[in-house]
Amino acid sequence: MADNPGQRNTLISPVDHLQRELPLSHNTDVAQLRQRPKLLDQVRARIRAKHYSLRTEKVYVFWIRRYVLFHHKRHPAAMGKAELEAYLSHLAMKRHVAASTQNQALAALLFLYKQVLNLELPWLESVVRAKRPRQLPIVLIRPPVFPLR
Repeated sequence: MADNPGQRNTLISPVDHLQRELPLSHNTDVAQLRQRPKLLDQVRARIRAKHYSLRTEKVYVFWIRRYVLFHHKRHPAAMGKAELEAYLSHLAMKRHVAASTQNQALAALLFLYKQVLNLELPWLESVVRAKRPRQLPIVLIRPPVFPLR
């Protein structure tokens, strides 16, 4: 807010506000917070360092963002196996995603934990897996093939 009535009101970022309120010894912590890249930027940087495709980057960022939003914007480092299992089970039971979609989300989240956060997760036994549809073989015999041309 402006100190003088003649000045116009300007928005102050929370970091700037903290920097004004904290003693000088704490200002270095605020500066470090500004310099540390955000989680999704860290994910993008790690994917690019490993030379993954652009489409893979977009999909992984999408699933990681959905995971964080599902858990009310909690940082993934503060979550663990239980939250990961809850999210993957939610995808299968409530969202009714295909098995390949659930596997894609799992791959993105495992990449996040192993490659970006450098955390090892125990194997996820209690995840409700999406069912793969049964595919019945289709056998074409010679007479029905001709009308298909």
